[in-house]
Amino acid sequence: MKAHPSAKISELPNGIPNNLVPYITQTAAGLREKLTVFGSDYDTGDGSSIRDFIHVVDLAEAHVAALKHSVESTDEIDVFNVGTGNGNTVLELIHTFEEVNEVSVNYEIGPRREGDIKAIYTDTSKINSTLNWRSRFSLRDSLKHNWDWEKNLRGI
Repeated sequence: MKAHPSAKISELPNGIPNNLVPYITQTAAGLREKLTVFGSDYDTGDGSSIRDFIHVVDLAEAHVAALKHSVESTDEIDVFNVGTGNGNTVLELIHTFEEVNEVSVNYEIGPRREGDIKAIYTDTSKINSTLNWRSRFSLRDSLKHNWDWEKNLRGI
């Protein structure tokens, strides 16, 4: 998720957002009529797919840790998975956004998209142990920061 805690910088997609969180914030702000949740028949707790939603500051800090490691390491190449290591369903994300920010998101359930999978999230054990890196921001923090940025941008 791409908003800085200061609410001064974030992702501003050109046209219709391709990422879920900007679509949620724009729908909550009234720029989009509704959000479509693609699929309700996945084998998950609520039927929606599972993804790993990471705060942009955590992602940036992971990149810095990896760069420092590359300078200090004698290995030619090293690869790390970066994420929270936890998955949340799309509906969990929407409901958490609504709860944290005390705002409603107009959404509907649509059919699955071709190629979408049930779940994808990271195994962070290597980056945790090798770089001593862990994500610091919670899903709630991330969703609050994204809504604060959207409100700041739109003057809400």
